[in-house]
Amino acid sequence: MNYQGMREDNVSVVIQFILMGFSDLSEFQGLLFGVFSIIYMIILVGNSLIIIITRIDNALQTPMYFFLTNFSFLEICYVSVTLPKILMNLWTQERRISKLECAIQMYFFLVLGTGECFLLAVMAYDRYVAICNPLHYPLLMNHKMCICLAVGSWVSGIPFQIGQTWLIFSMHFCGSNQIDHFFCDVPPVLKLACGNTSVNEISIYVATVLIIVTPFMLIIASYSKIIATIQKLPTASGREKAFSTCSSHLLVVVLFFGSAIVTYFRSKSNQSAATDKLLSLFYTVMIPMFNPMIYTLRNKDVINALRKLFLNKTVCGVKL
Repeated sequence: MNYQGMREDNVSVVIQFILMGFSDLSEFQGLLFGVFSIIYMIILVGNSLIIIITRIDNALQTPMYFFLTNFSFLEICYVSVTLPKILMNLWTQERRISKLECAIQMYFFLVLGTGECFLLAVMAYDRYVAICNPLHYPLLMNHKMCICLAVGSWVSGIPFQIGQTWLIFSMHFCGSNQIDHFFCDVPPVLKLACGNTSVNEISIYVATVLIIVTPFMLIIASYSKIIATIQKLPTASGREKAFSTCSSHLLVVVLFFGSAIVTYFRSKSNQSAATDKLLSLFYTVMIPMFNPMIYTLRNKDVINALRKLFLNKTVCGVKL
């Protein structure tokens, strides 16, 4: 273990952590490296494709796809905070991370996670305006408003998460320096802190309510109005078309918010390292991998744009 030295009260202070990750699966390190490498490539390629087609296809120059572009880019940034470090640890078996690096990783993870929560809420609001107030949609969701909502989502977590990260890493860490997790998430890091952590635990609950529960409730309220409006549409085809524009987003919302709420709202006594890792893997790795598939397989406009993109590439290849 790596310690800074002895404080006056003869307690060793940790200045470096060990990310235990999947060290208990020593015989599967090579397999895990291969699996996570493939997942990372799928996330990068899938989300990059969505960004490309929404930028070049004229049919996708709408607020809904503007926010989808932001969401896809946010997903790439989000997984890039954790997955490269996981891959490096699996490849080198060097699991050390300094206290500063750990704090930086946690900060960006929290800021980008906050951005996802608010951007998903903005996307729900966009669908609410489009379906419930279609006549006012061009006025309410003009280009300037879309930019403001997107920028607000990206930066909304910065001041709050600076305070949250500082509050955690201003504490002393003594005893074990082994984080039983694959990245510096709040609950496993807080377990290593010595002294009273009640203030930190209260701040986690407050953050969960403000950053996760509040956007989730706004999304639920938006979709309640959307569903009520869709049911009033006179034709089955109209109802199907309206719901198809929302179903992909709603599925992502349920998966992301469900796992995040369970992770950060569970009581400390009910927390186990294995469950924490499983839940964290789900919303930090698996959901970003599934998102491009969800948005392409359930969205005819995106499928058509992809077909046109690859058809043009094929035609150009034949001509050449």
